Amino acid sequence: MPTIPDSQSKYGRAITVYGASASGLDEVFHRAARQLAVEAVRHNIAVITGGGTQGMMGTVNDTVIEHGGTTIGIIPQFMVDKGWGHKGLTFTEVTDGMHSRKALMAKLSVGVIALPGGVGTMDELMEIITWRQLGLFKGNVVMLNVDGYWDDLLAMLATAEKRGFMRKGADSVLWHVTTDPAEALTLAISNM
Repeated sequence: MPTIPDSQSKYGRAITVYGASASGLDEVFHRAARQLAVEAVRHNIAVITGGGTQGMMGTVNDTVIEHGGTTIGIIPQFMVDKGWGHKGLTFTEVTDGMHSRKALMAKLSVGVIALPGGVGTMDELMEIITWRQLGLFKGNVVMLNVDGYWDDLLAMLATAEKRGFMRKGADSVLWHVTTDPAEALTLAISNM
């Protein structure tokens, strides 16, 4: 497997896409993942994922490859050992664990888009929002709210703000929300 060069400039612009690795998801989620992937390729933006083959992560990877784009997989060694890595990616970087995986994904990205996902995706999303709040990540964070998936999380974040656990207006500086894959991409790269 090729190893990622040290410099992000090798790719020009690259975004990280978080998303479910679960199988058996409703087609509406895969359709949004494909649309996002096509938009990234159309705009010559490399796509960084967790390097997997399943679920929406696999759909994004497969679609970018199918349309001739650049895919970058960041995957921990233990997942490689389990055979979870996508074999057709442009570049693959194997990390020593989940923390180094998330750090490298952020380092190589100009922005992040979170597709719907389970606890792993939610963990990645909350951590990158925290890093943005702390100034550790300068890129934009976008939730692609397919079929209202992120509504409950957004309500919880609004409750945290209302009850004083977050600054007022955090949603306007820490993350963006859209239902449109093309707009998600525009928002993710708009601070470049």
